[in-house]
Amino acid sequence: MHDELTREDIRKMQEELDYRRLELMPGLIEEVKRTRAFGDLSENFEYKAAKQAQNKNRSRIRYLEGMIKTAKVIEDRSGADQVGLFDKVEIYMSEDDETETIQVVTTVRCDPRKGLISKESPFGKQVLGKKVGDRFTVQVSDSYSYEAEIRSITKTEDDGSAPLMGY
Repeated sequence: MHDELTREDIRKMQEELDYRRLELMPGLIEEVKRTRAFGDLSENFEYKAAKQAQNKNRSRIRYLEGMIKTAKVIEDRSGADQVGLFDKVEIYMSEDDETETIQVVTTVRCDPRKGLISKESPFGKQVLGKKVGDRFTVQVSDSYSYEAEIRSITKTEDDGSAPLMGY
């Protein structure tokens, strides 16, 4: 399986990877050594906390390495009048009589609370490729769906402002 990422996604991941390897890891190793010297490891909370931080960092490094290694680089190929990757889209939800602005992004940069919707999500899949005036149905569950309409599309590039998801 390959993760579909933009060049900017990979650049951001490599930047975080370099930081974690070259800056963060040496400090975490030093903290483990320092807290190990406190004595009895079975009751040494500081040592356990330092080891947990070191393990979490190693886990994130493995995740980033795997994502970069298996990445399939994608680019936006949408038409000038179609919703594409990183475009800002104003969507009208008739059921709520509300308008929302979203931006369709790659999965590693999504944050629905900030309007950054993954292109892999059911909503993102429905929006990509649509034009102003297009209506579509979002199926939330077997018993619930809602209608939405594209009101406007602002074509944008991936400026790097959407951060990587952490964990």
